[in-house]
Amino acid sequence: MASTTLVIQSHKNPLPFQWLRACLDSVESWARHNQFDYRFITDDVLFASLPVDLLGKMEDQKVIATDLGRLRVLLAGLMEGYQTVVWCDADFLIFHPDNFVLPESDYALGREVWVQHNEHGKLKSYTKVHNAFLMFRQGNHFLDFYADTAERLLRLNQGSMPAQFIGPKLLTALHNIVVCPVMENAGMLSPVVMRDLLSNSGDALVLFRNKSPVRIDGANLSASLSDEIGDIDQVIDMLLASGI
Repeated sequence: MASTTLVIQSHKNPLPFQWLRACLDSVESWARHNQFDYRFITDDVLFASLPVDLLGKMEDQKVIATDLGRLRVLLAGLMEGYQTVVWCDADFLIFHPDNFVLPESDYALGREVWVQHNEHGKLKSYTKVHNAFLMFRQGNHFLDFYADTAERLLRLNQGSMPAQFIGPKLLTALHNIVVCPVMENAGMLSPVVMRDLLSNSGDALVLFRNKSPVRIDGANLSASLSDEIGDIDQVIDMLLASGI
């Protein structure tokens, strides 16, 4: 094995949005530059790693299936013998690759500073963690626990499930108790922040910058909400040129 680090991404094929190619290319380029092994798999392959009973339960909620599938393939990567495994969502863009350096911790989650309007139309920020970026090293004790907890909750659940049930919601709940290591520069951008970025001004952009612990060097671009953003290709060009 040439590399001790494996970077994994997944999406359905063909890609539903052409702009996702720029995101995928940014992660692959970062991985190759650091001499990491890079692996892109289709969602069909990702879902094939899931227990049949759970896959049936998540048939109409592919986001939840993807959240569990990434844990399965990351565990498999460690079982292959890689010392470090990394997951990046297909809509995760690394725009400052030289600064996007994996932490020394045994594992790390991404940082979410989500800015949106509340029910009164006022901008609010919510600081959480996310699973659009995940890193785990050999010997960490969190991945097995997280994967087991996610599967157990899915089996116990008898009603409807929110899309982030075993993703950011579960991770943030765990983080609030045990204070997980976070890669602070692996961020997430909400539609209102990206719209402000297009004009390089606006209260949402200012709030995001003020609430972010560090200047981010990569970010999830919220593909599921892309119709709210506007010219996302221009957002990508601006991030690659000067960041946020």
